[in-house]
Amino acid sequence: MPSPDDRAALAGRDRGLLSDVEFVALSGISKSYGGTTALESVDLRIRRASIHAILGENGAGKSTLIKVLTGVVRPDAGTVTIEGAAFAVRSPATAAAAGIACVFQELSLVPDLSVADNIFLARGTGPLGFIDRRRQQKAAEALLRELGSEVRPTDIVRSLTLSEAQLVEIAKAMAKRPRLLILDEATSALGEQQVGRLFEILRRLRSEGVSILYITHRMHEVDTLCDTCSVFRNGRHVETFPQGERSPDAVVELMLGRSVSQIYPAKPAPAAGQPLLDVRDLSWDGRIDKVSFVVRPGEIYGIGGLDGHGQQETLLALFGVLRNVTGEVRFDGRSVHIGSPGRAKGRALGIALVPEDRKSEGLHLPLTIAHNLTLSVLNRLTRFGVINGGRQRRLVDDLMRRLQIKSSSPKAPVSSLSGGNQQKVVLAKWLACDPRLILLCDPTRGIDVGTKAEIYALLRRLADEGAAIVLHTTDYDELIGLCDRVGIFYGGTILRELTGDALNERNILRASFALATDGPTDSGGH
Repeated sequence: MPSPDDRAALAGRDRGLLSDVEFVALSGISKSYGGTTALESVDLRIRRASIHAILGENGAGKSTLIKVLTGVVRPDAGTVTIEGAAFAVRSPATAAAAGIACVFQELSLVPDLSVADNIFLARGTGPLGFIDRRRQQKAAEALLRELGSEVRPTDIVRSLTLSEAQLVEIAKAMAKRPRLLILDEATSALGEQQVGRLFEILRRLRSEGVSILYITHRMHEVDTLCDTCSVFRNGRHVETFPQGERSPDAVVELMLGRSVSQIYPAKPAPAAGQPLLDVRDLSWDGRIDKVSFVVRPGEIYGIGGLDGHGQQETLLALFGVLRNVTGEVRFDGRSVHIGSPGRAKGRALGIALVPEDRKSEGLHLPLTIAHNLTLSVLNRLTRFGVINGGRQRRLVDDLMRRLQIKSSSPKAPVSSLSGGNQQKVVLAKWLACDPRLILLCDPTRGIDVGTKAEIYALLRRLADEGAAIVLHTTDYDELIGLCDRVGIFYGGTILRELTGDALNERNILRASFALATDGPTDSGGH
């Protein structure tokens, strides 16, 4: 019997052989929507037992490519072959029958069903038309355990956090035992531990011969995980190359079609003067435990650490969403009781919150872009209950110009925008209030690199103009590249504060696990 080392070597050899075998091939795939070309004569080869990254800006054609492969849309021209045989992917059912499963960026879960019901929603019933609940829940529990999730199969999806729901979505795809697994920004809502666990699973699936198509805007994930990269731009397949053959800057330039000298704006000298925000021993419900930190005008203060250690609750407490918060918040030198979002965003304080989930918490999707942009300041645009149309149009035009929101008309529904432009609308809505303190929760999640650079420049410009910014992000590169100081949360409190040369990936990771860090750091606070 071969030893574990022998088996590992055999698996590696077999994967090497399989990775030279073409599994899916697309030839001359084109798709248009009216006068807009989403895909133009795309040729793409996906090998077996490989992890293949698809990179490109929003609007590059990635989503349409996924929809073609999963049978959501039919191409106008071109062919798809699976293992050398022509295959017509006419519907999601035919794609599933061919072994294709997808984790879409926008969750496809049914909120009022249980986790187990969602995972096996498309699997049908038993021989007599009955669902074997016990077997279903046992299988769901095994999948969730494999992903490192503590969610129970009986939990109702509506009660889950965004990261928990994302893991259920991944479990739903894995339950289909796919031969081609497509992941579209599947880690955007996950914490570092969850991402690491998912990567272990994806590598195992690869070793078992599964092909994986991986769509992400996080370049470090591509470096860590993928074998091959394909870049798309303006609906066209630009280039495919082995991972590591192009530098990150070269890949970004392929995506954008232009040179990018610097993604992150230069950091100014450390902000001086009195803090605008002074948080002292903030606590709530056992999830926030004596959090203390200060933020000065002109400063971007980062909040990091493993997901679920009190970061989001701290932002919600500062915006007046949570009740029974203890501790003291001093704003511009005086102690304040925020109490409610209405008081937070009022003229006396001027606090804005960009929430984690733009679709469910930041936007009213059926309403127009113009309505969404002005919702936060309607009281300033109305008189005797009537909106001043001229003032509203001028404000909307100004906001769309300042944030370069791309749309045919401000009267279009905000749901028609790309993810990056939707996030710009959320930001612009709050900028209309002229906030002094801006709280952001993962504001670039699922956004392409070009739009990220625009948002980074905007945040630095707002800070330069005197705003104080608190940024919670799960992206280490953002903490390092954008923030002036970073507080690392652990167990509901700020365990370390990193700045200068100490603000690096190693120290962020070590502090996130409550390990000692290299170089001088503060313990948070003042």
